[in-house]
Amino acid sequence: MIPIGDDQVRGGSPPVVNWLLIAVNALVFVYEVSLAEPALERLFFTYGAIPADILQGDGLLSLLTSMFLHGGWLHLIGNMVFLAVFGDNIEAVLGHVAYLGFYLLGGLAGSAAHVLTNAGSSVPSVGASGAIAAVLGAYVVMFPRSRIKVLLFLGFLVTVTRITAVFFLGFWAVMQLFNGVAGLGAPTAQTQGVAWFAHIGGFAFGLLGGLLLRGRSRQAEYASIERWGR
Repeated sequence: MIPIGDDQVRGGSPPVVNWLLIAVNALVFVYEVSLAEPALERLFFTYGAIPADILQGDGLLSLLTSMFLHGGWLHLIGNMVFLAVFGDNIEAVLGHVAYLGFYLLGGLAGSAAHVLTNAGSSVPSVGASGAIAAVLGAYVVMFPRSRIKVLLFLGFLVTVTRITAVFFLGFWAVMQLFNGVAGLGAPTAQTQGVAWFAHIGGFAFGLLGGLLLRGRSRQAEYASIERWGR
């Protein structure tokens, strides 16, 4: 299932911070693909979050810079699709400045969870997944009944359907937890390419933040998006 839309907060201001985050991630990736492989590797090892180094007090800034690097087109597009669909409602409720702070803190929480569960790893972790997971965690608490429009693949058949946020994001969260726990201690855990505990840590941060800020979402009216495909 791929999310392509959701119920929108009525009267919310344009999600300029969300658009800016998407643009910055895209521009950084364009720079990445312009680099030769040795230079790209240096970029990742300089600005990616390396757990073993961070736990020794080195490269702490990479906890922030790693959020804006991605390991490939699918990594970038997958993250940006989720951010585009779910981030605007959170920004509409929190406001531009608070949303940016929430996003960055969620990313730091995700990175911290990854570092603590991969203490001996010398592999750089990159991606906005922890920050976006925080957005998802807040969303499922603040807008549990919001209808998510998804592309559903049934073999060769592709259809559009709707599913409530609590089920869609609940399923997503369970899959992250299952994969994260399954990967603990596995010989290939550092090389499988997905920082599951960054997702889990960011999502947990978002759940807590959503609970604390839920009163704001109750005051927001959200209207259904266009109804084609129903």
